[in-house]
Amino acid sequence: MKNFKLAPSILSADFTKLGEDVAVCEKAGVPWLHIDVMDGIFVPNISFGTVIYEKLRKQSELFFDVHLMITEPERYIERFIASGADSVTFHIEATKKPMECIELIKKHGKKVGVSICPETSVDVIREYLDKVDMVLVMSVHPGYGGQSYIEDVNPKITEIRKIMGNDFDIQVDGGIYKENIKSVVDCGANVIVAGTAVFKGDIKENIKNLEAAVCVQ
Repeated sequence: MKNFKLAPSILSADFTKLGEDVAVCEKAGVPWLHIDVMDGIFVPNISFGTVIYEKLRKQSELFFDVHLMITEPERYIERFIASGADSVTFHIEATKKPMECIELIKKHGKKVGVSICPETSVDVIREYLDKVDMVLVMSVHPGYGGQSYIEDVNPKITEIRKIMGNDFDIQVDGGIYKENIKSVVDCGANVIVAGTAVFKGDIKENIKNLEAAVCVQ
């Protein structure tokens, strides 16, 4: 897959040795680190704010892919960028000001992502597709790790790829393992978020197996 990127989600890492786990990912050659931010309002769980990845930023050269699962993300975008985000993705369902979010992120020269939940139609974001760098298609309900992949999102991935062409990033997040990663990529995704599939067990070996699965003919 052209421009394939694996983005380990630190939500599934061991927080007693988070820096070590991230260092293993970096040494294994992954390009991106996925950072899920939850507020307990847009989603029922709370994860972490800027303080965590602000510390990681000092020790890692990875591309920090910050996923805001928070209500009214426009209130916090600049704070997350100041703390080291390389890209910021917001949920279309969480804001009444999508263009303000897009413009704030672009103002600081960072990549812009817009995300849709499994039930949200591509039509909801169609007018913003030419204004963002990436669409994140959630393949589970946001807020919890360890859920099963929702196959119904596959046609949306394919639809976005047809609209945007090959040079556009389509990210998929949720329920992806070595057994199904290739089918997700075959639908048109090129940025794959993996949490448990990376951090449960041998991180380096898991990354190797995920990348190898994508290359299976």
